[in-house]
This record gives sequence, C-alpha cells and structure tokens, in this order.
Amino acid sequence: MIGGLLTTLGARTLGARLTTPVVLGAALLLASAFALGRPAFCDDTIMLSISIQNHKFDPPELHAPPGKPIAIRVKNLNDVAAEFESSDLHFEKIVAVGKEVTVYVRPQQPGRYKFFDDFHQDTQGFLIVP
Repeated sequence: MIGGLLTTLGARTLGARLTTPVVLGAALLLASAFALGRPAFCDDTIMLSISIQNHKFDPPELHAPPGKPIAIRVKNLNDVAAEFESSDLHFEKIVAVGKEVTVYVRPQQPGRYKFFDDFHQDTQGFLIVP
C-alpha cells in the first residue's frame, strides 16, 4: 500500500518512475518516521491516578516499577486551576477546575521524583520508582 502510494506520488511529482529499491527505501523511511512519532506507550504502560483537592495531592506518593512507561491521570477537585508539573520528569500540564488530564512519562530508573502544582508551590508529591 505504501509502495503504491509512493509510486503514484513519485510519478506525479517527479515525473519519473520510481524503482523498487527507491520505493522500498522510502517505505521503510516513512514507516520509521511513523514509529518514532508515536509515543512509546503501549499495553505495558502503568496507569496511575491522582487528584488535587484542598491544595494537596491524593495520594501524596505514586509508585511505579522501573523501566515501564507511565501514564498519570490527574483530576483537579480544587476551585482554582492547577499546573501539574515536574522538573524531574519533564512535564507540565494545566488542569482546569473539575477537569482531568493525562500526563505521559517515559520509563524511569529507580529513584524519587518530585511533582508539584506550579500555581501553589506547597502542593507537592512524589513518584517513587523502587
């Protein structure tokens, strides 16, 4: 399918026939680009949930195994917006009042990783990877 598409596009835009090695090379390059563009999260993603209420995380600590991709679902139960952020884990996401967002975290090595509400610096928690 990709080869046929590339042949059609190549013939129209380049005005020339693409040879089989060129088509295969282009198809592999295109497939690689799609694979790299997709998040590396799949069936083994660890799903965690946390809420922010009364300017505290509940639970205050999340636990995940090492070497597994992580998805953290955050629900804001406060009456003001929050910014779920972690310098350690390289993410920041605004969470509107009463809304829920999901933050994706790459697999981590063992350690203790801090996260916080950037709008309310006293609101802190940790991801623990044993």
